Amino acid sequence: MDKKYCFSIKDMNLYYGKFHALKNINMQILKGKVTAFIGPSGCGKSTFIKTLNRMNDLVDNCVVQGKISYCGKNIYKDCNVITLRKKVGMVFQKPNPFPMSVYDNIAFGPRTHGIKDKSKLDDIVEKSLKDAALWDDLKDRLKESALGLSGGQQQRLCIARTLAIKPQVILMDEPTSALDPISTLKIEELITRLKKDYTIIIVTHNMQQAARISDKTAFFWLGEVVEYDDTDKIFNKPKFKKTQDYVNGRFG
Repeated sequence: MDKKYCFSIKDMNLYYGKFHALKNINMQILKGKVTAFIGPSGCGKSTFIKTLNRMNDLVDNCVVQGKISYCGKNIYKDCNVITLRKKVGMVFQKPNPFPMSVYDNIAFGPRTHGIKDKSKLDDIVEKSLKDAALWDDLKDRLKESALGLSGGQQQRLCIARTLAIKPQVILMDEPTSALDPISTLKIEELITRLKKDYTIIIVTHNMQQAARISDKTAFFWLGEVVEYDDTDKIFNKPKFKKTQDYVNGRFG
């Protein structure tokens, strides 16, 4: 696989029992870029993003066919799932901080992976919160419960928690859909900053968001990728009428 790509997906199909949820997906995802998945509800975006770190392993009757390679390794044959999820972190639609202190939320992952030294954990917590643009807000609240933070702060904390285990890729499944416009803007600014150091793949219902922050965009429709190209081309010069109709708000 070309080293400029982190994921290569070839002839991938996914079934929930007899239901054919994803159909013949072929795609290569660039390193160091923001890739957005757009499309109406139920079209397969979230199902697809969860295959990239094998979250669908947790779903009964889910069968994945074809090949998904991460950095040249088939993630369903040649990868340990724990190692994969350390490299490919995930931020979910609703903020899901653990019911513990801000500090312990960030330190949880590193501790799980064997880091016990207090000074090392202190450094990881500070760096992760700084990278998530939260340090100034929370440096005096590290012992407080994370559940007392605002929704926007909770979501940025979840991003910081993901950063603490030093992933290479961050998957984001509609990370701003439960947030107000100001918090959404802060997350978008954060994504733009983070792409200098991480590959980011984001599912979003918000087409304006995709246009603002992504480099590449894939349009999903009924379990298929209709079109995948530079974001500017998807929104301004799409190849297919279905894509044009969707980005122009004619359906969805």
